[in-house]
Amino acid sequence: MNEITTTKMKQMKLYGMHNAFKTAIESGKTDHYTLDQFIAMLIDAEWDERHNRRIERSIKNARFHYKSNIENINFDASRNLDRNVVLRLAACDFVEKNQNVLITGSTGVGKSFLGTALGYQACIQGYKVSYYNTSKLFAKLKMAKADGSYLRELAKIERQDVIILDDFGLQALDSQNRITLLEIIEDRHNNGSIIVTSQIPVQGWYDIIGEKTIADAILDRLIHQSHRIELLGESMRKKRGINKE
Repeated sequence: MNEITTTKMKQMKLYGMHNAFKTAIESGKTDHYTLDQFIAMLIDAEWDERHNRRIERSIKNARFHYKSNIENINFDASRNLDRNVVLRLAACDFVEKNQNVLITGSTGVGKSFLGTALGYQACIQGYKVSYYNTSKLFAKLKMAKADGSYLRELAKIERQDVIILDDFGLQALDSQNRITLLEIIEDRHNNGSIIVTSQIPVQGWYDIIGEKTIADAILDRLIHQSHRIELLGESMRKKRGINKE
């Protein structure tokens, strides 16, 4: 009877319930529960299993460049990084409010690590997230314009609750990328959040974007109700190299 039941659970893809039921049977703990408790235990196990699978799927779909988490962030005073600010952002209220996070600082200070950690937190909270290297995203969208898939690619971006634009501003935008960025920002204004990391201070983004009218339109939408973090200190990669020695 139990073997038939566990087989049916697997066939119905009730994997959490299957594992919990099988463990309870094998350990002989079924007598420790009332009927209500046993049913509740099975349902909780299935809920947890599906919740964890949903998080794993969300993280996979985000295509993060590397793993990152809030617990491993270095809050050394020299970095100009307020723990309370980061923990508030990690609660993802900024996503619920369609706000943006702008992270700037010199090479290697941990901008991408922090931005990605917030992206992981958003996945855990159940939001849809996509990570993009900004230069590669613009190159991909240029190709999409050429092959007719541009609007479909923009629609994919628009469906995300959070997008991460990593390493923004490494190159000045040409006219095509300028318009593309404006379309992305307009689609997300009051409809989603953007996390931007950049070596260039925010006041220098006008020069990166170029054409003043478009730059004003982009930055007005991007900076309005944004959280800004300017990281200071030495390169974290350099510090790790020194510590290894």
